[in-house]
Amino acid sequence: MAIIEAKKLTKVFGNDPKRAIPLLGKGWSKEKIFAETKLTVGVNQADFTIEQGQIFVIMGLSGSGKSTLVRLLNRLIEPTEGELLFEGQDVRKMTSEQLREFRRKNIGMVFQKFALFPHRTVIKNVEYGLEVQGIDKKTRKEMAMRSLELVGLKGWENSYPDQLSGGMQQRVGLARGLASDPDILLMDEAFSALDPLIRKDMQDELLELQSKMKKTIVFITHDLDEALRIGDRIALMKDGRIVQIGTPEDILMQPANEYVERFVEDVDLSKVLTAAHVMDKAETITPDRGPRVALQFMRDRGVSSLYVVDKAMTLLGIVTAEDASNAVKENRKLDEAMQRELPCVAPEALLHELFELMGNSRLPVAVTDGSGRLKGVVIKGAVLAALAGNANSLSDGGGTRNESA
Repeated sequence: MAIIEAKKLTKVFGNDPKRAIPLLGKGWSKEKIFAETKLTVGVNQADFTIEQGQIFVIMGLSGSGKSTLVRLLNRLIEPTEGELLFEGQDVRKMTSEQLREFRRKNIGMVFQKFALFPHRTVIKNVEYGLEVQGIDKKTRKEMAMRSLELVGLKGWENSYPDQLSGGMQQRVGLARGLASDPDILLMDEAFSALDPLIRKDMQDELLELQSKMKKTIVFITHDLDEALRIGDRIALMKDGRIVQIGTPEDILMQPANEYVERFVEDVDLSKVLTAAHVMDKAETITPDRGPRVALQFMRDRGVSSLYVVDKAMTLLGIVTAEDASNAVKENRKLDEAMQRELPCVAPEALLHELFELMGNSRLPVAVTDGSGRLKGVVIKGAVLAALAGNANSLSDGGGTRNESA
């Protein structure tokens, strides 16, 4: 369900900015419009939807329009043209009172600069927005404490900002944005002022928070690694235009144009793509079928091993052609012949985490969910194809072939 929908959302800066609208419709570039009219295009006819509970990342280089776009969403900057809907309600048509209520209750913001009041304690900083709303002292303190606990700052509520590290100060900013429990949280370059290690920790904490809160987050960044790491969907901007919207995998594996290709060319795919991205269908058998049937299955399917599963697809083990052949000779059952120790990973495991596992095993790597159900199999060929940027040949159609050859 879309919580935000933008249709041809546009912002032009300058005198009589609507003069630029028909020129944008003709396909004029930002540079040409400025040269001819001295008007600056901030956002050029942006079309996108943001689903409830999604982390939607808007990224681009400096001057691409990403910070302007995020400020259009809460009308800190007034759109020049276009439609902006929040749960079907047109934000551009809100009265002043409706807009104030929208900003107070529905949409929060976390800035790059922490913007903390140095003379107020941590809890007083978090309470500030609630205080402006007129919420009584007891209630706002309770709401602020809940927010501080969420971001791991319980016990620091009576400290002052200059007593905190940069990462902790950013947590205070995040807590302040969360205090009123908004439907949407806007985060404008929220981690870019932090040191790299602290920044990664904050990304981890944001993902952990999101797994609990299921907030809708619009996250602005110029850092591609950050966008790929936290984003469910990414909008990549250039000169005020959105040049591509898609999942991290879409952006990496199917770039829309040469600009996007250049943008992603230096990304280490092994630290972005997961086992779920490259896994193939696993060839399976239930243990009641027996070793002779297993051998027949392998011949029919052109594979050298089968995963043994129960009727609920819970992984029990793996049986190779050699295992099954020996079981026939020794008159043993399939579950007596199968190997129970085999390499397994979760679907979200990153590819670089699989390298050692794959190097130390002659067997493909099984992908299982939290309940032990078999979801697929990762083979070396699929990993190599993915790292080569070949999205169309991730599977060779035989996910359980023995790879020792």
